[in-house]
Amino acid sequence: MSATLAADGSPNLTRWRLVDTGPLDGPANMAVDEALLLHFDPAASLPVLRLYGWEPPAFSVGRFQRAEDALHLERCAAAGIPVVRRITGGGVIYHAAELTYAVVCAPRHISDAQGVKESFRALTGFLIRFYGTLGFEASWAVDSQPPGKRLGVRTPLCFAGQEEYDIVSGGRKIGGNAQRRLKDVIFQHGSVPLRCALAEALPFFRQPPAGLLEGAASLAQLGVTADSAWLRERLVAAFAESLGVDLVLAVLTAEEEATAARLGAERYGKAAWNLHGETP
Repeated sequence: MSATLAADGSPNLTRWRLVDTGPLDGPANMAVDEALLLHFDPAASLPVLRLYGWEPPAFSVGRFQRAEDALHLERCAAAGIPVVRRITGGGVIYHAAELTYAVVCAPRHISDAQGVKESFRALTGFLIRFYGTLGFEASWAVDSQPPGKRLGVRTPLCFAGQEEYDIVSGGRKIGGNAQRRLKDVIFQHGSVPLRCALAEALPFFRQPPAGLLEGAASLAQLGVTADSAWLRERLVAAFAESLGVDLVLAVLTAEEEATAARLGAERYGKAAWNLHGETP
């Protein structure tokens, strides 16, 4: 927990910024994520929880992934579906009808979880709590692994594989989460699918594996059909309770906005970065 005790014995909670940017297009979303990371000072900045959505739907590819190996890029272009590159690793994700989060913090903000696995577990625990409040059980894949199932098999599609600390319910993966470290800063983002949109994305995937649709789950498939505003409230509450923090509503600073605009123009608006990973 990140709470200490005040003089009167009451919890003295660590304050976090809660930045809800609403739905943005793919390049803008990834530019804001990176801007938050670049402007974070682990010694002085308040940690950040950002919430956002994707409009229009988009594909994101992992930092070191060859986009053309996973996607029919010509089909994406013809359909007007943007393809953007994340600053985190992993496989392709189709972002549509989802609630997305990003976290920027220092290890000390999550009980000094120094290792990647420890911090990943600490920062995804709120999702398990969140799903529990919605009425269904979820767990880390490592805690519910059936006999004979291998975890950690790399695939070009995020939802086709399961890592140790992916979130699953009934053996099906719910969303995806990825982390990046920059010196003493932890950046993590992830998705909560409101409905299963993978069927819409199938024509754009190169060689989608058998069982892809059956191996992924969404809130709608698990019986949750609440509106997104209510789900946002429950997600924020689960995050605050899980980490023992105080979330304070905030907006992007002028510096963060300026950096996001620059990154959007110079990097995330360019095919050289999005399709080929070439840094301008």
